[in-house]
Amino acid sequence: LTVQRQLNVAILVLLAVAFLIIVQRNLLNLNDFLRSENPDAVPGMILPFESEFSPELRPDLVRTGEMIPVVITAAEERLGAVVAAMNSVYQNSKANIVFNIVTMNDTVDHLKVWMTKTKLNNVKHKIIIFEPQLLNGKITKNPQKLDSVKPLTFARFYMPVFIPDAEKAIYLDDDIIVQGDIQELFDTSLKSGHAAAFSDDCDSASAKGIVRGAGNQNNYIGFLDFKKEAIKKLGMRANTCSFNPGVIVANLTEWKRQNITNQLEHWMELNAQEDLYSKTLAESITTPPLLIVFYKHHSSIDPMWHVRHLGATGAGNRYSPQFVKAAKLLHWNGHYKPWSRTSSFTEVWDKWYIQDPMRKFHPVRKHAGDK
Repeated sequence: LTVQRQLNVAILVLLAVAFLIIVQRNLLNLNDFLRSENPDAVPGMILPFESEFSPELRPDLVRTGEMIPVVITAAEERLGAVVAAMNSVYQNSKANIVFNIVTMNDTVDHLKVWMTKTKLNNVKHKIIIFEPQLLNGKITKNPQKLDSVKPLTFARFYMPVFIPDAEKAIYLDDDIIVQGDIQELFDTSLKSGHAAAFSDDCDSASAKGIVRGAGNQNNYIGFLDFKKEAIKKLGMRANTCSFNPGVIVANLTEWKRQNITNQLEHWMELNAQEDLYSKTLAESITTPPLLIVFYKHHSSIDPMWHVRHLGATGAGNRYSPQFVKAAKLLHWNGHYKPWSRTSSFTEVWDKWYIQDPMRKFHPVRKHAGDK
């Protein structure tokens, strides 16, 4: 009987080990299996990291109602910018905002600390890790240009993939400050068949802040090489007013229906092969494919919801303090950022900045005082 009992125990142990091996293999292969079954699977790992409301949060401050998904990127060297932007959005609205923060793997820990150890701990958010290999074959291999390519800047192309259940969303660059209620921007009406709304570069609010010069960055010829055959075939007018994709209101249902992401990737790949972008391109390399795909097929954002060029030379002379105060959204696109020494209207940005609890990020002009 003792031998039989020992034999039974050994058989049970072997069965348990075999079962665990099978479970382990299934878990290891689960991601590949899901991707093969679902070709639209997210091309980046999503961390189910959404902060819980702190115990001391008053019940009347809990936000309910229609969810407003906001997509924003978080680069390690600009993390303070993201924090200031999100703080301005959140504090100026009572809407049920959820931030979808797209970042790189090595930034997650720093970002988590900033979100949980400051007053942002009440903010609903999700952290999404962007996989740079997603851009293989879609960006230039020219070493002189490669340094200027920031993978996270392409995250806006993948909005419906990162937040597949959302029907509408807002994308924001990190160098912005929101002074109005984001609900108003979210309620922007898009025309039938339009997947996105942008602010045109010829609009009345920001036209006087355009950075003029060799590139003529307010029309298509400033972004695309109209001598290239692939561009010629499109029949686009070179003097068409361009738009700035630093603020996007997207109809993600329409975006998916039109396969906008695939269209954008096509032009990225073609540019990598044929160099289709303007040689005088001064702005983000994400703009040209968007200009092609949305040529005369996008809606418009209220100009006061995208007052830009605050990062350009002489912005302080272009805009009056009264105009800046009235703007719903300010964008420091250009070389001079509000966390650096030489930017205009830094006092507006300072109002929303939250000091880094890890003391890694310092606005340059405040560096001495932080020590």
